[in-house]
Amino acid sequence: MVSNGFRLGVLWRVGVLLVTLIGLAWLLATTNWYVSILLCAAAVAVEVVLLIRFASRTGYEVARFLDAIAFDDNAVSFSGLMRDRSFHLLGASMTRVLDQLRRGRLEREEQAQYLQSLVAHIPVALLAVDEDEGVELLNLSARHLFGPACAHRRDFFRYGEAFTTGMETLRPGESAILRMVRDDTVLPLKAGVTDVTVRGRRRRLISLQNIENELSAQELAAWQTVIRVMAHEVMNSLTPITSLASTARDHVNETLAALPAGDPACSGLADAGEALETLARRSEGLLQFVQNHRRITKRMVAQLQTMPVRRIFARLQRLLADDLKNRGVDLNLRVEPETLEITADIDLLDQALINLVRNATEALRETASGKISLAAIQEAAGRVVLAVSDNGPGIPAELREKIFVPFFTTKRQGSGVGLSLVRQIAAVHNGSVAVSETPGGGATFSLRF
Repeated sequence: MVSNGFRLGVLWRVGVLLVTLIGLAWLLATTNWYVSILLCAAAVAVEVVLLIRFASRTGYEVARFLDAIAFDDNAVSFSGLMRDRSFHLLGASMTRVLDQLRRGRLEREEQAQYLQSLVAHIPVALLAVDEDEGVELLNLSARHLFGPACAHRRDFFRYGEAFTTGMETLRPGESAILRMVRDDTVLPLKAGVTDVTVRGRRRRLISLQNIENELSAQELAAWQTVIRVMAHEVMNSLTPITSLASTARDHVNETLAALPAGDPACSGLADAGEALETLARRSEGLLQFVQNHRRITKRMVAQLQTMPVRRIFARLQRLLADDLKNRGVDLNLRVEPETLEITADIDLLDQALINLVRNATEALRETASGKISLAAIQEAAGRVVLAVSDNGPGIPAELREKIFVPFFTTKRQGSGVGLSLVRQIAAVHNGSVAVSETPGGGATFSLRF
């Protein structure tokens, strides 16, 4: 923008130069005043230089302005230009544009920082695979899921062949459930993929969401519904059978008592009484069995409180000390860090840990030097992990996904309810339970909160 001050500046400089040139011409034509002619010629030269500098200042300042924009230089100032009356409007315009650019840049930086923080902390693992099959873990969830050693597509084989095949066959816009093998446990992950092009290079963005808790909750709810319906129907049938069997047994016993000792009907009535006695006892046992197992269908509500894990373990050790001593089993406690705390329903947590320790004790029945380790650690993601490990025979891999199914048991006298309750307690806390092999042999049950 050319201001009136700039025009005036040019005009009076041109005017002065013109007057000086006229004077120089007059001196050259009419006098021999060589000194005056020399001084006048020098004045003309100076005025020409000053006029050129004045006229070119606009181009210089515009170039400086464009350089500031090109190199994003926030230190450039046009305050001196604004103080010059000839270039005040130009300096003010440039300053206003730079201020707007600075504000826009600051807003973009804040938005970028917000988006980076959002991506970094969302509980969905995000990773990118480029055309060279390099893998970039984009947020904390991805680094926690894969660890720091996943830098190439071939590293996916560490997490199972099925997982690798699923990652390779995913198509943009599709979603699938993938099974990821990590630390001897299988994680169900919901995967989605999309393709983007950045600077002419195609990249595949993959999202992986751990749905272990959701699947466990749905499976548990389905089992609870089935058990609730079955228990209702069985109890409706067993109750009258038990009552009729008891009544018939009493009638037979009364009739048998009223008959003479040598009556021929006594033998048949005695057999019928024994059969009715067996039927009544078995019906009552089944009825008691159904009533005991209906607790799986009860909805648990966690009453959360915060307590040091060391105190929970010490209380559990005192509670189980006599039983473990009688069985010759050593219990080791480990809490890292020592000040680790957990927020949970302490009563439900005690019940879960007692079930796991007693299961470990049963597994060590035929082990000469039985050892159980009760450990608590805090993962990098902040979750608290409680682990119960033993040095027993372990659990075969083909049974690890079945042992949490209600009523499934490998014990002769087991009910198949204990581990189902442990999983239900974990689900109430939005946690999970998993089983893996203990290094050196045995089984390890891990509760993650």
